[in-house]
Amino acid sequence: MTLDATNHQLLSDIRQIIEQARQKVYQTVNSEMVQAYWHIGRLVVEDEQQGQQRAAYGKQQLLQLSEQLTREFGKGFDVSNLRNMRSFYLCFPNRDALRHKLSWTHYRLLIRVENPKAREWYLQEAMGQNWSARALERQIGVLYYERLLASQDRVAVEQEAKANTTELRAKPEDYLRDPYVLDFLNLPSQTFLESELEQGLIDNLQQFLLELGKGFAFVARQQRISTDDQDFYIDLVFYNFKLKCFLLIDLKLGKLTHQDVGQMDSYVRIYDQHKKGDDDNPSIGLILCSQKSETIAKYSVLADNQQLFAAKYLSYLPTEDELRLELDRERLAVQQRLVAKGDDPEGRADGVET
Repeated sequence: MTLDATNHQLLSDIRQIIEQARQKVYQTVNSEMVQAYWHIGRLVVEDEQQGQQRAAYGKQQLLQLSEQLTREFGKGFDVSNLRNMRSFYLCFPNRDALRHKLSWTHYRLLIRVENPKAREWYLQEAMGQNWSARALERQIGVLYYERLLASQDRVAVEQEAKANTTELRAKPEDYLRDPYVLDFLNLPSQTFLESELEQGLIDNLQQFLLELGKGFAFVARQQRISTDDQDFYIDLVFYNFKLKCFLLIDLKLGKLTHQDVGQMDSYVRIYDQHKKGDDDNPSIGLILCSQKSETIAKYSVLADNQQLFAAKYLSYLPTEDELRLELDRERLAVQQRLVAKGDDPEGRADGVET
């Protein structure tokens, strides 16, 4: 049914009210979160400054603090994030100078900029140009500030920067998927990070592995692992109690690339560094690529004795043929359901936020 001119204006007015309300909700939550993290950073710094003895065991103290806060308030208070809050206060000691429009993700990027003048410049540009966190990360990564200072053709550098960030402006729907906002509110994040096609494939894969009878135990979905300056999300994590190792699964709905393989290798290294126990075997990475033309399954085992581990794993892991058949079958079933509903079966919400 086509809207007449009156109803079209009514719809436009209602849409504007909803968008403004969502924006205000995010700004309120974000502002309170940033303020809270600033105060937490201040308390940590002031506690450390009480004396040399206290500073000496600061690392252990942060670990204990993180464990207690996580038990009481959920995710978002791991050691790396507490360390970020500490750095946040040190970089921005004047609370009144904080900008409510910038998210915690913005500030996590800004505190990595060592030059105070550059940091302030990036802050002002992110505010004025309405940069998303991804846009800010890109501009810092390509040394936008430094290139502007060094270039004799500032206009060309500015045009290049605008071209690279036009599609990365902050949008209200992005705010609602900000993992740090979800952590702060102690809300589950996977609902907001997965499309229906990806959700269906992962649902089936999870059940498939658990029913194999080969020692798999489910650990997590969309599990976040963090370094000091970046977050990664792993689609599925299992533990195999027969092999005594973790299995990390990353699902790609497009063509498998060398970057995907390199990314999985990084996941495995980071996971083994932060999650693997001393008596666990090296983790396994499994990349699944599911598209219309082909389905690919690729294992990654990062250990000095790769061949030995690979041979040991074979009897417990599903074969590549089994994985292909299962993914193809479920992908077709999901796509048929989505087509029947009139949805786009190729849509995807990316599961990684830096």
